[in-house]
Amino acid sequence: MAFKGLQSIKFLLEINFYISVIVLIAGSILSVSGSYSFFEFNEELYGALDNNLRMIMVYLALTEGIILGYCFFRKNFQVMIPVGFFLILMIGSMEFYSEINSIEIDENFFQFFLYTGISHILFGVMVGIEKNSVNAQNEKSSKLSE
Repeated sequence: MAFKGLQSIKFLLEINFYISVIVLIAGSILSVSGSYSFFEFNEELYGALDNNLRMIMVYLALTEGIILGYCFFRKNFQVMIPVGFFLILMIGSMEFYSEINSIEIDENFFQFFLYTGISHILFGVMVGIEKNSVNAQNEKSSKLSE
């Protein structure tokens, strides 16, 4: 019974992770278009800084795609733990950007980075736990066969 519960949690964390990746990439790329963006880019508030923030989001989407490709290629999704921490740190970076440029940042950015960051961290931790339990089982079985 406990095994099924853990499998369900693993499945939900995995689905949530892939949804957060889709949200991150789609939200970042759609930020280039004014009408379909998840975020409010008010020209009066941002002025010339408008495109800077949009380009940051495009680079974020490209980086996420490259990191995800690396994880699939290397079969090492524990890399998502530091990626998640950096996504959460983006909240502070946005606050800093807002302060030094004397502009208001859309509140959706904070929810966006918090959700995607936590999802990445939880997925990375889950993969790490799973990997450690498989290694422990392999060690036990190799000791028993000796």
